[in-house]
Amino acid sequence: NMVWAFATAGMQTDKFYKMVANEAVHRQLQGFNSQGLSNMVWAFSTAGVHADKLFEVVANEAVKRQLQGFKPQEISNMVWAFATAGVHADKIYEMVANEAVQRKLRGFKLDADKFFEMMANEAVQRQLQGSNPQDISNMVWAF
Repeated sequence: NMVWAFATAGMQTDKFYKMVANEAVHRQLQGFNSQGLSNMVWAFSTAGVHADKLFEVVANEAVKRQLQGFKPQEISNMVWAFATAGVHADKIYEMVANEAVQRKLRGFKLDADKFFEMMANEAVQRQLQGSNPQDISNMVWAF
């Protein structure tokens, strides 16, 4: 995966990333395995290149596959990439949470600080809509 190599090397070439994103979207990610999907969004997030349509297509593909064949590292990298890029993909987040519960978190590495930061950001964005006092209390207690 060339974009992974460019991101790992710290190469910042927006034109190249945009070309790759457009081609991947055009091909509807045909031929990409789970590692390829994960590496692609990781690379774009690491490089700080915005590619909303690419992230949307990757999210839809991961949901379509129901994370079948995704290793915990690939799931973790993909969720990190979406969160880092500021992409809201509720179906992915919900599916990943369910998958983690089903697998009893086997193989998942949890960065608690990043997790709590992500949860706090989501709560702020939603302005705690739909939360009752008990929900808010539980959230604060968790921190």
